Amino acid sequence: MKTIKGPGLFLAQFAGDAAPFNSWDSITKWAADCGYKGVQVPSWDGRLFDLKKAAESKTYCDEVAGKARDNGVEITELSTHLQGQLVAAHPAYDEAFDGFAVPQVRGNPKARQEWAVEQVKLALTASKNLGLGAMASFSGALAWPFVYPWPQRPAGLVETAFDELARRWKPILDHAEDCGVDVCYEIHPGEDLHDGITYEMFLERTGNHARACMLYDPSHYVLQCLDYLENIDIYKDRIRMFHVKDAEFNPTGRQGVYGGYQSWVNRAGRFRSLGDGQVDFGAVFSKMAANDFAGWAVVEWECCLKHPEDGAREGSEFVTAHIIRVTEKAFDDFADSGTDEAANRRMLGI
Repeated sequence: MKTIKGPGLFLAQFAGDAAPFNSWDSITKWAADCGYKGVQVPSWDGRLFDLKKAAESKTYCDEVAGKARDNGVEITELSTHLQGQLVAAHPAYDEAFDGFAVPQVRGNPKARQEWAVEQVKLALTASKNLGLGAMASFSGALAWPFVYPWPQRPAGLVETAFDELARRWKPILDHAEDCGVDVCYEIHPGEDLHDGITYEMFLERTGNHARACMLYDPSHYVLQCLDYLENIDIYKDRIRMFHVKDAEFNPTGRQGVYGGYQSWVNRAGRFRSLGDGQVDFGAVFSKMAANDFAGWAVVEWECCLKHPEDGAREGSEFVTAHIIRVTEKAFDDFADSGTDEAANRRMLGI
């Protein structure tokens, strides 16, 4: 068994224009001061990280990683959630997602998609230059507008969508193989890969690509009423990344999973700071330890109530308390009788 590394912190929700969240030097110092040992980096945020330079220059990567280490943290992974979303975006979301891209390709879905593919590939190369083995992303979505079948979906619609999704990602996954980096798709509503079944549909179409892996986040499963503990056992060989995020689902006579178009505060399903929701993290960390998860436990702060800086500091303490330092010996070793094969046969009467 392996001891999970951590705590780590996903910086996307904290990066901003005010200190200490507006530069790589200051945000890594802040994260270390909060008790974190690692940081997951949003590759799209130029205030913290120059993705193009990182893909072109190992020297730059060494400098960025060195500055982080000097400040008390290491880089856990890069994230391409926003760029991955644009690898496959249904036209219904064109305007909403345009802001994820650079201004030069906005309003041009074809150019935007090509830009997104290149961005994800750059992040894979940068991950290699940083010595990282995994990268977080979203799959994007072509079929999501049709998730609830009314009117009835035409035969073959979903199959065609997943064929196309796999076609778009296959060259990226092949580049990931060349870089020695896993693409870890966050299984998430709004993405075509939003549960185990849809992940398997995609995986089959990529030829069970070795680099098509999973980012496990139990909060998204709580909100779908999915068994988040069994999920770990089912996909243990594909889970290569872990977001530690809490959630609660409290349905009423007025609303359920879909939330009635309400704000996060007023939905039946809400994201909460660690320990304030319903996820059984004692069981989650036990499963991860038993299944030899060797990666990082990375806090992704999202809470509809609590201040982010409070959530970050509490999250560091929460993860530290839940990481299981795995044992190197059995608890009953003291009673070992030292028997051998001959003794075993005698005990069995054979």
